[in-house]
Amino acid sequence: MMYYKYFYKPKDGSIELLLSDFSKKIGTSFNVIQIGANDGITHDPIHKFIKRDKWNGVLLEPQRYVYEEFLSKIYKKHSNIHTLNAALGEKDGKAKIYKIGFTNARWATGLTTFDKATLEKAFTNGHVQRKCSKEGTQIPEDKSLHIIEEEVEIISAASIISRYHFEHIHLLMIDTEGFDYEVIKMFNISKNKPDLVIYEKSHLSEEDQVACIQLLKDNGYKVFSQDANTVALQASIEGFETFFN
Repeated sequence: MMYYKYFYKPKDGSIELLLSDFSKKIGTSFNVIQIGANDGITHDPIHKFIKRDKWNGVLLEPQRYVYEEFLSKIYKKHSNIHTLNAALGEKDGKAKIYKIGFTNARWATGLTTFDKATLEKAFTNGHVQRKCSKEGTQIPEDKSLHIIEEEVEIISAASIISRYHFEHIHLLMIDTEGFDYEVIKMFNISKNKPDLVIYEKSHLSEEDQVACIQLLKDNGYKVFSQDANTVALQASIEGFETFFN
């Protein structure tokens, strides 16, 4: 944390620089909700800022193994961060998620999704094979082991906001393998108006990508995309214009 506090310099124009500058602007009152936190650190752009700037928030991860072995342990001593072994849904309850059944490697757990077709595509387009070849993992011949189901707890956006007393959301961070647009709609952004929304666009259909950006713009956000992610900031927030030029 000493490095991130005193020496870390994100790349110009990067999402990390935007997060760093925005976090410094808000200070220790910063509130985050993260949907799809996975292990809480690998490929996670907010981990360092949560700890550096003492953010407050709720982090959701539906996979039991990932939650118990990694996420819950990483933030065990951080009383201002609540980790939940749950997924977001329209209402509280239970649902099924789909995950790779023969490995718990980080790349594999990162593909877990509500949309089975998205995971099936990762097999058909060769993505899973490339990852397995790189790490020396054999894909089972038994296809029933390729994709398995796991029942998970579901919590609604309204329940999160009410239970954890969110008067304002500074950042809504989403990585749900193709479910991101649905998450944004569930948070009713016209009412809750998080300052900053960051989501993964790469698994959305072209139609949903366009619709999601339009929804954000219609609700007063300016938007830019970088690599696999899209960033939306309330247009009324000043000082970050260079990111959206």
